Amino acid sequence: MPSIRRILVAVRALDAHSMPAVLKAAQIARASRAQLEIYHCLDAPLYADLQTVGERSLREVESNLQQRTVRRLEQIAAGVRQRRLKVTVRAEWDFPAYEAIVRRAVRIKASLIVASAHAGRHRLASLMRLTDWELVRLSPIPLLLIKDPRPYRRPVVLAALDPTHAYAKPLKLDRQILQWGRAISQKLAGSLHAVNAYNRVPGDSFPEQAITPALIRKIQTDAQRDAKAAFDRVLKASRIAPAHRYLVARDPVNAIAEAARRSRSAIVAMGAISRSGIKRWLIGNTAERILDDLRCDVLIIKPANFRNRVPRGSRGVHLLTAPLTGSLGEY
Repeated sequence: MPSIRRILVAVRALDAHSMPAVLKAAQIARASRAQLEIYHCLDAPLYADLQTVGERSLREVESNLQQRTVRRLEQIAAGVRQRRLKVTVRAEWDFPAYEAIVRRAVRIKASLIVASAHAGRHRLASLMRLTDWELVRLSPIPLLLIKDPRPYRRPVVLAALDPTHAYAKPLKLDRQILQWGRAISQKLAGSLHAVNAYNRVPGDSFPEQAITPALIRKIQTDAQRDAKAAFDRVLKASRIAPAHRYLVARDPVNAIAEAARRSRSAIVAMGAISRSGIKRWLIGNTAERILDDLRCDVLIIKPANFRNRVPRGSRGVHLLTAPLTGSLGEY
């Protein structure tokens, strides 16, 4: 079972009235006796021209903004600090935010990253460089995206599996998903469920004259039997009750959403793989739909051999020479 020793929670809007990502990260940290770091990336560009504004140097501006952010993070930390929970804060200049979050998590050897999900729909997420979507793509560390603001209360964790590898998931990824699902559900005194989507009719083409109602029924029966056998094999040592296993003859997006509704899941644990070219677009579209259709939180697990492509070195302050119209404190 995975050991959760250090959790990084990325704070996006410093002036938000409620911070469910921080509260839920603290719940998991407290239950796991893990350390919690509350992190904010100062990624808003600064003008190079600020060096000539009044008597303040650009370095002074950077330092003042960073100190102000740290003070705000300390206020946030005070709301979750308890005797048995160690909480630290960190604010640093870096960009883009999603790379900075991964860099910091790797640097402190975080076991888990917690972040808020994008509030809108993930249309063209790969082009818009949405922070949560890029974290799904790039983070080698398990990622919990918060969508539901309600705190966890004996949560159902739904493990989305692919035991027949119909959707190109690596062999050992299902085991990792189950291990993480079990770890989170046990720590929070919840329960673990599982879902498997399968095709009722294979994609192979048959001669039109050979298709009969009897043949279709046989194909569907065989597909269900084979899917159930594979599902049962991967769940053999999981101790998941039959009533908590969902074998759904639908595409993965709708199957997972259906099982999440039926089980009233608080978290869906699922795998993610990195692709390039047309495969990235196709698989990316599926992931975008899942992130949009689910109302609960989503735990993303990467294969053990996933390679971290985020550069190690911080980029520092993002300097511009043109006037800046955006605001600080949000990404």
